[in-house]
Parts: sequence; structure tokens; C-alpha cells
Amino acid sequence: MAFELGILTFAEVTADPTTGAAPTPAERMAQTLEQARVADQVGLDVFAVGEHHRTDFISSEPHMLLAAAAAQTHDIKLASGVTVLSSEDPVRVFEHFAMLDLISNGRAEIVAGRGSYTESFPLFGYDLADYADLFREKLELLLAIRARNPVTWQGKFRAPLLDADIAPRPVGDLPIWVGVGGTPASSVRAGRLGLPMALALLLGPITQFESAVDHYRQAAAQAGHDAEALKISINAHGYVGTTSQGARDTMYPYFREGMRENNHQRGEGFSIPRNAFDAQSTPGGGLLVGSTDEIIDKLLTYHELYGLSRAVIQMGFGGVPQKEHLEAIERLGTEVAPVVRREVAARGRSAA
Repeated sequence: MAFELGILTFAEVTADPTTGAAPTPAERMAQTLEQARVADQVGLDVFAVGEHHRTDFISSEPHMLLAAAAAQTHDIKLASGVTVLSSEDPVRVFEHFAMLDLISNGRAEIVAGRGSYTESFPLFGYDLADYADLFREKLELLLAIRARNPVTWQGKFRAPLLDADIAPRPVGDLPIWVGVGGTPASSVRAGRLGLPMALALLLGPITQFESAVDHYRQAAAQAGHDAEALKISINAHGYVGTTSQGARDTMYPYFREGMRENNHQRGEGFSIPRNAFDAQSTPGGGLLVGSTDEIIDKLLTYHELYGLSRAVIQMGFGGVPQKEHLEAIERLGTEVAPVVRREVAARGRSAA
């Protein structure tokens, strides 16, 4: 299985902690599309956009941003990261991403999640008390729509469908991943359904998802799926610098700002001290920040631990300046990706 590398953005609008200046939403949109173009040009595999419904983000409709990126790129896959399916209509989600798939000639992917940012629930009239049931039912419907057309379906949270014609249809079998933050039930559900699993690591040890992956593969095998053939990705924060110290010094002030200003989920953000950040940057920590060689080593460790087939890195969180962000994307595509792909392929041949 080929190893894929990509980048993720939440397209947040954050004031630069060193100057106090913040980009306008239009400037941020232009910067985000430039990041997609550069990622495509340097040979990365995935460009992903998260969904948020607040004024400190511009990505409430990832499929629209991805459609604009599709028109400016050629090969890179275009994914949500994640689609907050619990507060969406699965019919509209499928229609949006099927259209994106047609625009991009088969490069669209959905990463469906419950959402750790919960602003969309009251915004669209949903009760957080139904958090788990909403996702379970809506994922079931989304998969039914992908599997057959017309579709007949009935559930609790949406009007029933009777021989409903859902169009357009995508170019191929539109990939649907399940985003998992570590909850055992989520990894078990993804495995039981035989769906690829996208792990989301914010902070913590590099080993923190070992049990989630075990639960995932066991559930897949018990349901009759080929557990070793299922795809697993890791989504993590990081930054690729020219030196170890330089990467940390560049990323830290913006990451601290993002955690304080943009990461407040159901409450207030928090300030991460430098020593805690540096601890997360060591070989045992989850952050993918460092020199090219450090990132290569850590990605190979992730692959060894979890059998990953994809890693997606969020390198601009907190408003890393565009120049530094683009340079990191270029290093990821031209210096890190070729080595990781070659090493993973060699490991696969040795194991065969």
C-alpha cells in the first residue's frame, strides 16, 4: 500500500503574536489556495480542509474551498478534515462531494467525524445530547447513498427517503473515511464498517492510539473485513524546518496562539508553555515538528506503530506567516515525502 503525505488547514484567522496584525478573510482565502497549489506542485498527495463555524475561521463550507482548489491543482487529493456529519444533512454532503469529485476528476474524499468543535450543533438546530446517535445514524445514511441509487431509508433525525434519486454520482467510489479522536467506540465502529480510519492527534504521546488501532483491526476482522488492507491515517500538528531548533522556534509562538485563540472547544483555550511544547516535539511526543530528518524518523515510527498508509500534517495553525508556511510545505513534499515513501515501500517488500 503506497504511503501518502499531505497537509491540513482549518483556515483560521489569527492575529500574528509578533505584530498584532491579522489577515482579512479574503487574504486568508487567497493564502489557503496558494498552499493547495504549492502542495500539488511539490508532489504531496492530500490537501484537507477542516470545518468550523466561527468568525475566527473561514472554512464553514470545506467543499467550496476544495472546489476552488480543484480548479487550481492537477493531481492532489482533496479531502475534508473533518466534515462534521452529525450536524449536516448526509444527502447534501454526498451531493457536494460528488460535485467536487466531478470538478476534480475523481480527487474528492470525505472524512466524516462527530466534530470536536460543537458550534454547529445549536447553529443548525441539533441537541448535543444526541451527539453520538446523530453521527451513527447520519453515517449509516451517507454510506447507503454511496452504495445505491435510488435509495430508500428511514431514521430518527431526518425525513425518510423513498426511492430517492441522489445526484450527481461521483466519478468513482467516493472514499469515505471516519475521523477518530481516540474514543474506543469510534474506532470499533469504523472497523466494523470496514471504513478507513483517520486518527486526529492534538497533543500527547506518539503511542496514544495503539489501543484504538488494535480495537479497529479486531472489529474489522470480526466483521469479516481484511483488517490489514484497511487504510489508517494520522492527522497531527507540525512544521518542517531546516534545523531542529529553527523548526521549533518558528512553530511555537503561532501554535501557542492558536491553542489559546482558536482551539477553545466548548469553553476557553489554553496556553501551552514552551517546555510542554518541546516535550511534545521529542521522539516520544506526538507533534511532527523538527528538521527534515526528524520528521522522516517520526513518520516512520508512526508507520511502524500503527501501520499507517497516510499522514496529514497541519503546519500553519495559529497563523504561521505565509512565507514560512510555504517553505515548510515545499520541504515536506521534496525532502520528506520521497524518503518516507521509499522506506515504507522497502519495508513492505521485506515483509512480503
